[in-house]
This record gives sequence, C-alpha cells and structure tokens, in this order.
Amino acid sequence: MDFISDIHLTDGPVLWIAWAAGAAGFGWLLWSRGRRWILSAAAALLLSVGVVAAVHWLLIYAFSTLPEELPREVLAWFVAVVFALFLWALRLWRLRRPSPQAGRGAWRGRTAVTAAMLGVFLLAAVQINAYFGLNHTVSDVMGTAVARIQPLESALKRQPAAAPPISLGDWRAPDGMPSGGVLRKAEIPGSVSGFSSREAYVYLPPAYQATPRPALPVLVLFSGQPGGPSDWLTGGALRSRMDRFAAEHDGVAPVIVVVDPNGSASANTLCMDSRIARADTFLSRDVPQWIEQNLDVDADHGRWAAGGFSFGATCALQMGTRHPDVYASVLAFSSEREPALAKERHKTVEAAFGGDVAAFDAQTPLNIMRKTRFDGHAVYFGAGSRDPEFIAYMEELSGAARQAGFTVQAQPVANTGHSWEAASNGLPAALNFMAERWGILP
Repeated sequence: MDFISDIHLTDGPVLWIAWAAGAAGFGWLLWSRGRRWILSAAAALLLSVGVVAAVHWLLIYAFSTLPEELPREVLAWFVAVVFALFLWALRLWRLRRPSPQAGRGAWRGRTAVTAAMLGVFLLAAVQINAYFGLNHTVSDVMGTAVARIQPLESALKRQPAAAPPISLGDWRAPDGMPSGGVLRKAEIPGSVSGFSSREAYVYLPPAYQATPRPALPVLVLFSGQPGGPSDWLTGGALRSRMDRFAAEHDGVAPVIVVVDPNGSASANTLCMDSRIARADTFLSRDVPQWIEQNLDVDADHGRWAAGGFSFGATCALQMGTRHPDVYASVLAFSSEREPALAKERHKTVEAAFGGDVAAFDAQTPLNIMRKTRFDGHAVYFGAGSRDPEFIAYMEELSGAARQAGFTVQAQPVANTGHSWEAASNGLPAALNFMAERWGILP
C-alpha cells in the first residue's frame, strides 16, 4: 500500500494520464460535423462562463463564503467542468432513441460520453489541486502520513528539574546527532482563553535531540482558511524544508509549533478576541505558555516569530503587531490586507464586533502600524508572482511596516500563484532572513 500512498498527483504519470484523459474527453464531447452542434457547443461555453461567474459572485457577495476572489486559473478549470457537463447533457439528448433496435448503440454512446466527461473532471481536479499545491501525493489526500505522527512524548518535553538549555552561541553539535528532525502532535489547551483548538504539530530539529540541548528559537505557524495545521506538513512540505535548513546549520533550526487558530476547517476567528472567539488570547497567552512549559526553547522572545500562509499570514502579522513582546518577528506568505470574513468589510465588522468599526480597526495591522513604532522587530513578506491581488497587499503592508520601523524584506515567489507553493518555496529565503536574528548565524 506504500506504493499507492507515494504516488505523486502533481507531476509524473498521474499528470500525464489526466491530460490525456481530459484532452480525449473534450475531443470526444466536441467532435461533430454538424454546424448546429458547433452553435450548441458555443452556447454551452458561454452559459458555462455565466454559471461559474454567477456562482462565484454569490459565494463572495450573497453568502459571504469566500473573503477573496478565487484565482482566474482555478475559475477557468471550473468553467471547463461545467462546460463538459453541459456537453455531456447535450450528447445524451442527441443519443436518445425511440426504437428498441438502437438500444445497444445508444448504451455504448452514453457510456462513451460519460467517460469523456469524467476524463475532463479528472484533469480539472488534478490541475486545481496542482495550482493550490496542497496535496502532492495520495498519502496527502488520504491523510495517512499525518495520521501516523505520534504524540509528543515525555523524553522530548522540557524536564522541570533538568538544567536549562545552553546558549546557542556556546553549543557545539555532538557526534552521533540525528540527521533529521522529528514531527510530533500535541493538544494545546485554552487554559486562559477557553478556546478549543485542533491538534498542533511540533517540529523538533536535530539539535533539539542532542544532549545537551541548545536554546533554540521558536516559530509558531498558522495555515490558510479553510484548512488546518496539517496543511503545513503537506502543502508546506515543512519537514523537508526544515531538515534542509538544519543540515546547512549544523543541525540547528527553530522549534516549530503549527497551531490551529480556528477550531475547525470551516471556522474563521479572524485571530481576534471578538464575538466569534477569544482567538487572540489563545495565540498570545495559551500557546506561548504551553511552549514554555513543555519545550526546551530560548526564553528570549526576541527570538520568537509567528508565520503563516494566506489567512495564517494575516494572523501572524496580527500577532507581530499586537503582541511584539511575544512574537518579535513575522513571516507572512500571501497575507491578506486585513482580517476578513467577507469581501464586504461591513459584514466582517458586524459579525465580529456588532458593527463597531473602531473596535475592529484597533486590532488590524495597518492601523496599528500607523500609530506604533516597531524598531528592532522584523517581518518577511512573500507572495506568488502570479498572484497580483496579494502582490498588491504585500506592497502596501511592507510599505506600512517600513514606515513603522520594522526591518522588512518583501519578495515575490517566482512562478507561483495564491498557492501553498508560495509558502513552501518562499520559506527557505524567509529562514535565511531570520537566521542572524535567531542567533543561528554569527
């Protein structure tokens, strides 16, 4: 079964098969010698564009399901799916037969057009998944690899009676240290906030597994929304990225805790204390307290950072501006301009603060950065080069951060859109930006 679990979905044979099935499917659905069929297919294409545009508009403005527009490439693949569905229906209509003698031929025709439609569906599904970059293998889709991650055991926890970890500057890598880090899962209680979160994931680099342990920096990560902490393990390829960084720095890398600020895949707390939840208190008090009590890390919060992708990047920037004493630095990949439940700002303010605009504004990074200085703090911004909306957000936020005194680096991530590839491919540059601040480089 490991062979099946390791099958790649975004490249290799699966991608080639999907393109072959999709191209053949479209060819079969579109092929005809009749002028009338060509006109019918053209009308179906226009109708498909209209249906997708209408549903997209309803999801954003009527039902407030999406706070931002879907990428154009993704919408184009949804158009392809709806177009194939319409062509399939038209083909079935043409294949209807009043005489029983034609039954076998009609059955074969219906089977063929249905297979053609499913081929287009397969191609669209593979391409949409490839765009977002979340599930690279069958194991990612099934969740089998994540499910095998073990709970954080006592041997890896902080021992109250043990000597504190030694300064990173005084530590030297011992012989026989493991070559890779380990992943564990843990429950972080909302002791102060009362917030109920999903399991967190903890990455402990090779240096953490050495004796004695050095005082390692901390990076708290948040995923996008909808989504969950495990997205950093699949789409973010966190373990391989961090193991590579550690290998370049004598086994040293930050201890990473991937935290859930929402409580479920569909929830959106805005990472604020509001009518919705006390998410801010959970992230600024419960999470740091749990880390300090359970992990051997640097007690100096000047070497702590918050990071994330999309919603998670917005959340990280909120932590870095509202709680710079806890999270001195920020890694923000494809951050929103501000927290949002809906495209229309007043719906967010109404749901979270009963329409109190001042209460909402008091917690948004842009407004905080206009009023507060952050000298000595740092923020790294990244966004996909093919994601113009979030590139614009990055430019506005990075400009405001510079004006507020942050040390800033803003960098487009080449050949990516609003996808997990922006976070995964951008992470190495962000880690290099942070290495000196963390004390990993002299």
